Amino acid sequence: MVASRDFSSVPVLDYSLLSSAETRSKFIEQLRHALVNVGFLYLSNHTVSSELTSSLIQYIPQLFALPQEEKEKIKMANSEHFLGYSKLGAELTKGAVDYREQFDFATRHDSRWKPGDPDYYRLWGSPQWPDEDLIPGFRQTFETYLEQVQELSYTFSSLISEALGLGPDGLAKFYDEDRLMQHRSKIVKYPIPPPGANDQGVGPHYDAGFSTFLLQASEHRGLQVQNLAGEWIDAPPIPGTFVINFGKALEFVTGGLARATSHRVLSPKGDTPRYSVPFFQNISLTIKLADEVLDFPPEILKLRDARGVIASTDSVNFSEFHTEPSGKVNLIGRVKSHPDVAERHYPELFKVIFPSGFSGKGSAY
Repeated sequence: MVASRDFSSVPVLDYSLLSSAETRSKFIEQLRHALVNVGFLYLSNHTVSSELTSSLIQYIPQLFALPQEEKEKIKMANSEHFLGYSKLGAELTKGAVDYREQFDFATRHDSRWKPGDPDYYRLWGSPQWPDEDLIPGFRQTFETYLEQVQELSYTFSSLISEALGLGPDGLAKFYDEDRLMQHRSKIVKYPIPPPGANDQGVGPHYDAGFSTFLLQASEHRGLQVQNLAGEWIDAPPIPGTFVINFGKALEFVTGGLARATSHRVLSPKGDTPRYSVPFFQNISLTIKLADEVLDFPPEILKLRDARGVIASTDSVNFSEFHTEPSGKVNLIGRVKSHPDVAERHYPELFKVIFPSGFSGKGSAY
């Protein structure tokens, strides 16, 4: 039976409602519904500059048009932080090739790791950037964009906390001071697949952290989210919006009150590639979510009970939150996704996860 609070579309929330005391409560109510019942939302009229976003979108085809040898100079295998270029078809999800090409970048950060520290401190550090002479202005544009999305993500985390009845600072303990935080982003190209190939741009999966802010940077459909009944619901691009979804860390620490929703991307149809720019907001590397207890008001908990049971999916991942600090959980995920990088930079953990060695492509989920 389909749950009574199931969804057939992704709600659109207007950020400008927060500017008025009369409409702020409406936004918080809509956010609460999206958190508990959907796990996804569109955010319109947000604070990230539209001119900056347009400039970034114009750079994206230029980035992927760089000579292959230049892209290979910043390949991910060079980076202990799992930042850099991944060639087309380098990953699997659920045993099938993800037909995408991508660059992993991140906000500015100096690695805190020193000998004797946990390996997962090495997960965060300086990104690799393409040669400035080949794509002048790209780095400054993207770094400024990431700073603005980072600021929005922190404000939005406070709104999430308020919507869940915890007050505006209820989730603040999950973040460190600015110099100890880093957030990851990708710029992704989904090409037109060859005739006879499957349509998996990226297979069904969850995100790890608290929230993801996705810029759909072309007009192509492809993103789909899975509702309570297990049906796939389209989330087409809406100009001027972010698609925001909630990750496994938020679902775990809220005891399932907030939904992490399975999602996938289908390869584009037509004759041009699909582009997207996800921003993954991280939480502290050192926090162990199993040790954190949040006290929700009874009326908020009732919303989870009224939601109904979520259909089982094959998007199972990030189960280590039960036993490990957040940084270790994310490092394990990176090792599974990119074993070639792990074998080079994290040989001991590589041997634990792949005791018989590994050949082929990474498989995140």
